[in-house]
Amino acid sequence: MNMGAEVYLPILCSSEYFTEPSLDELAVREAADPDYCSRVPDFVVGRVGYGKIRFYGKTDVRWMKLDEIVKFDRHSVTVYENEDEKPPLGDGLNKAAEVTLVLLLESLDSQGSKSNNLVDKLRSSTTRQGAHFLSFDSCTGEWKFLVDHFSRFGLGEDEEEDVPMDDVQPISEAKEPQVNGYGVDLSHSLPAHLGLDTSKMQEMRLLMFPVEDEDEDLDGSIPTDRRYLTREHMKIDSPSSSAKVSMLKSPLQGSSHKTNNKINPSISRKAPQPLLEYNVGSSDLSPSRIILMTGQNKGFQVRTTKIEGFKLEAKHATPIAGKYSNCIVDAALFMGRSFRVGWGPNGILVHTGSPVCNPGSGLSSIVNIEKVAIDKAVRDEKNKVKDDLVDLSFTSPLNIHKSLDHEVLEIEFGSFKLKLQKVVTNRLMLPELCRAYIGIIERQLEVSDLSTASRILLMHQVTVWELIKVLFQERETNEQLNLTCDEEDEEDMILDKKDSSVDIDHEANPLARRAEFSYWLQECVFHRVQGEVSCLSNASYLEHILLLLTGRQLDAAVELAASRGDVRLAILLSQAGGSTINRSDMAQQLDLWRINGLNLNFIENERLKLYEMLAGNIQGALQDSSIDWKRFLGLLMWYQLPPDTSLSVIIHTYQHLLSEGRAPHPVPVYIDEGPLDEAPEWTAGDRYDISYYLMLLHANEGETFGLLKTMFSAFASSHDPLDYHMVWHQRSVLEAIGAFGTNDLHVLDMSLVHQLLCLGQCHWAIYVIVHMQYHEDFPYLQVHLIKEILLQYCESWNKEETQRQFIEELGIPKEWMHEALAIYFEYYGDRINALEHFIQCGNWQKAHSIFIISVAHSLFLSSEHSEIWRIASSMEEYKSEIAEWDLGGGIYIDFYIVKNSLQEENILSDLDPLEKKNEACRNFISRLNDSLLVWGNRLPVEARATFSKMAEELCSILASAPGKNSAPDVQMNCFETMLSAPVPEDLRSSHLQDALSVFTYLLTEAA
Repeated sequence: MNMGAEVYLPILCSSEYFTEPSLDELAVREAADPDYCSRVPDFVVGRVGYGKIRFYGKTDVRWMKLDEIVKFDRHSVTVYENEDEKPPLGDGLNKAAEVTLVLLLESLDSQGSKSNNLVDKLRSSTTRQGAHFLSFDSCTGEWKFLVDHFSRFGLGEDEEEDVPMDDVQPISEAKEPQVNGYGVDLSHSLPAHLGLDTSKMQEMRLLMFPVEDEDEDLDGSIPTDRRYLTREHMKIDSPSSSAKVSMLKSPLQGSSHKTNNKINPSISRKAPQPLLEYNVGSSDLSPSRIILMTGQNKGFQVRTTKIEGFKLEAKHATPIAGKYSNCIVDAALFMGRSFRVGWGPNGILVHTGSPVCNPGSGLSSIVNIEKVAIDKAVRDEKNKVKDDLVDLSFTSPLNIHKSLDHEVLEIEFGSFKLKLQKVVTNRLMLPELCRAYIGIIERQLEVSDLSTASRILLMHQVTVWELIKVLFQERETNEQLNLTCDEEDEEDMILDKKDSSVDIDHEANPLARRAEFSYWLQECVFHRVQGEVSCLSNASYLEHILLLLTGRQLDAAVELAASRGDVRLAILLSQAGGSTINRSDMAQQLDLWRINGLNLNFIENERLKLYEMLAGNIQGALQDSSIDWKRFLGLLMWYQLPPDTSLSVIIHTYQHLLSEGRAPHPVPVYIDEGPLDEAPEWTAGDRYDISYYLMLLHANEGETFGLLKTMFSAFASSHDPLDYHMVWHQRSVLEAIGAFGTNDLHVLDMSLVHQLLCLGQCHWAIYVIVHMQYHEDFPYLQVHLIKEILLQYCESWNKEETQRQFIEELGIPKEWMHEALAIYFEYYGDRINALEHFIQCGNWQKAHSIFIISVAHSLFLSSEHSEIWRIASSMEEYKSEIAEWDLGGGIYIDFYIVKNSLQEENILSDLDPLEKKNEACRNFISRLNDSLLVWGNRLPVEARATFSKMAEELCSILASAPGKNSAPDVQMNCFETMLSAPVPEDLRSSHLQDALSVFTYLLTEAA
């Protein structure tokens, strides 16, 4: 929590009082939105079991000592008990609000005369105190009314004597008996048999699971009283509930609410305790939260508790095994339910039993909430996420991708347009592009605390980019060089010539590519050769030379042979891999020895292997020796095939030998270089290294290549099946230069999108989606994905201005962003912000519905009329798209128009006829009544009260209008209009009395 935010928070010392939002939620929102506490919408303060107050509009609650300002007593509430401390009307908590008081009553028949008499008494008491009666629920005992300002409101001592009260103690003072929620003793149940506390077991069951249909028969005869079971009485909404608990609404909470409706109110017992407690791990990879089956003490913050299950003493026998042991009670078995595995957003996994990272250590009575790590690429050897790796693994490569040229394909989706992009480049730029990616990887290798496996994979990525450059680059021809020189000045021309590669004829390009590929192979296997050489003894110089030949280190091999006095071998080695005539002569000599029966036992075995190698027989040279696939490929190219063999033929030859089982498998690097500790199991032919697939792609020479999905799978490059951050770039570059073309690699795109989303990089995730290949069978795939990401992760991208601006620069319609934010704010109950964003996204029907049902009445009761006018006016331009506009938002606009016209007529034109004013009021009130019929139960009580206040204000203006010169029927028509208005019954009675007085006066005058 941001400690700076706590300075502005209200103060609440009593554990029986609560606020909505809670103090923890206020702190979170204050930290995210400075000065939020100075404008909290629809702020609520209450006392458990007594009632609550909802303050309309925005309220400044900074530094307020709430439990000193607001004091709930039984059946009354006082705000600002000291009149000297009361602020002016409209400031602080001295403003319009809805008050709810919980009355402890005897059981009443809601249809009986007692209930009706009580409602009349409460209505009379409300009016006498200057408040507006809203409703009374005899089932819950909730009495609701509106106040314009505050002092003391509620029942007086004399009034309480007239109201049938119950003697039940308040919930906060009740004590828990040693019985279960149904009043049924569990002494003969399974918990008792296991030696557990039966009452606590029953309470745990009530908290965790709803009562099934078969339990309803048991409860049918038990009287219920929901006044103890309303949300205000549940401690999950009390001040002791932390923000974490309020933000994680689990199905377990919902089930507890359902169950509590069936508890016997005649038994004085505590309200059920909240179930959820958190145990926050220190690492994202470890279990981040654990739900324990424990209660929460009222008035205290949720504490981190020790992970414990339910255990039996050794003297008790478990009914399952029948053995005397220290047994664990299985929650699912005991409750007769199964906890199932569930997945949440961002890789969250919910399950029971042992944690994923520590199998065999957990209890089945513990519910674990773990986050599955999909960001292994950005973790060091201590399993900590490093910001440098996040930038170098994702942001920097994507910035390189973004800097390239793009083609744009515009697709239409309704009235919106989305620009899909595709990277385009040429093979002349490929070396520079590969060098840029290699530079990023080299910077990653400089990061401290990298694990050995990460370093191996990063070095392998360097060789992959080098191989892409070797296999797919093109060199400038003489004509291209000359054209470039003509466009530059003489100095630049000299520099270009110095930096350019050697001028090669077009026909010699294949040989140059073969030479570069040979050099790439030598670099790749150099460390393997040196490692094996270091393990040899000094006496094995022939074996040493053989190992040097597998890496084509001819200079070192010749020097070693000469230093040992083996001059003839040194001469032969100097010609290795050269002319095929020399290889043929060596092969003929070996054949003659065998034909003539020469005893080869007098020649060292290693020397014979060298002769076989020089003769081009690599199979005979290797014999029973094992060798990695890259060195085998090199031996095939260097010593067996002719020196002018094309690279494609070399690769196809190796492929043919591989299919016959005569060549080593091109295993992935995590198998070839280890295997690494975390590497998955590998079987022959399962999957190969991406370098091998690149070679096949080059040798394919433009024909259809059917191994693209395998080539760009994560296992071709890494042992992490969820890491696609570099494979995606390699695919993108190869596709951009025209090495292949396909629209069937959406799995690769979505895998990188998932990685980026889990790292909070929503803008880059959308960037990847924009670059997905267009598919005619799914023309709106990108549209739906972008809208889904905007909706699910709007809290992430909306908080960071850089992400929001980046998304806008991608050409994503702003209306989609506003739509996502509108749904987000509506979900979290922020109706005002939801309304604003629905207006911005052009969803006029939804905006109108929220305005009428949730927002307009709150603004009206808090006297924010200018805001109502602004919102309603913005929607009026699109009223043709809004159903029932005239009976919805149009009501508010017409009210202000009618009210202003009546007031102006009273001031400027007292001689205007009363009939004109009556006509305007009658038309508006008629529409007001129609609106109430159309919206029906969708309107809350506050909205109906708003309509009543509208009618009351117009009736007041109409009643005050001068009508001495008007005809009697016009005056009586005015009363008819006022009597048809949706006003409270007491006000209608007053109008009726005035009508009778006027009618009597008119009769007297007529007589």
